[in-house]
Amino acid sequence: MSAAIGRLAIIGVGLIGGSLARALRAAGQVGEIVGCGRGRANLEQAVELGVIDRFTFDVADAVADADVVFLAVPLGAMRAAFASMADAVRPDVVITDGGSAKGSVVADCRAAAPQLLSRFVPGHPIAGTERNGVAASFAELYRDRRIILTPLAENAAADIARVRSMWEACGAEVTEMSVAHHDEVLAATSHLPHMLAFGLVDLLARMKENDEIFRYAAGGFRDFTRIASSNPVMWRDICVANREALGPMLAAFAGELQELAQMISASDGDQLLEIFERAKAARDRYVDGITGADG
Repeated sequence: MSAAIGRLAIIGVGLIGGSLARALRAAGQVGEIVGCGRGRANLEQAVELGVIDRFTFDVADAVADADVVFLAVPLGAMRAAFASMADAVRPDVVITDGGSAKGSVVADCRAAAPQLLSRFVPGHPIAGTERNGVAASFAELYRDRRIILTPLAENAAADIARVRSMWEACGAEVTEMSVAHHDEVLAATSHLPHMLAFGLVDLLARMKENDEIFRYAAGGFRDFTRIASSNPVMWRDICVANREALGPMLAAFAGELQELAQMISASDGDQLLEIFERAKAARDRYVDGITGADG
């Protein structure tokens, strides 16, 4: 029985792209895997680890004769990747991605290679760690995790189904929503928490007593700020790409903090307790109560 994907091209062989390659290979769902990136050491390590079969630094070369192309580059590099592959892919290729903001990626495809729009099925795996590089990848990253597809009107049903099947072969749960709705949801559930972690650590690091603050940091601080160890370039790109949805969320949260500060100054314990109880009930119901919920 032949593999579901004869040749897979992965543009950006790091945690996300590398884990997809490992998962599909473990499931026997892929034949040849071609990797593309800028760092020779990382790509050579990917071959040594068996994550990819060969590599190239040229996007056009990587996607030639590929059945499926997976874009796992930072959002700021998406447009250039689309432009590079525009005239190199097969007419029946299926292209998808792992970008955390979908509106900007679709806009990049439309601007750089509009002829590929019908072949491009945008996607976003809700999975990851704070570690980077192919050495951090592992086949189980997507198991029991959610993958969001944001199909376009131009997409063929068969292509959407093929991307869905690819992720399901990795053990993931696949859902669909619109591009705009995805970006609003992720601004609230992923992008905003990362901004809070980055902002808090930066604030404390600039305080005079920062050494003592970090030395006595409790488990809750370490857990909450773990995501501040994530790739700074990637998160810079996410902020810029999803600014229309993330900006209002940050403003709303700033207003919430201002209200909390006023309640604390006024020793308004009743109002504080009401907020804390409401927040606890919401988290217990909507997060802990959902089987397989992502962190």
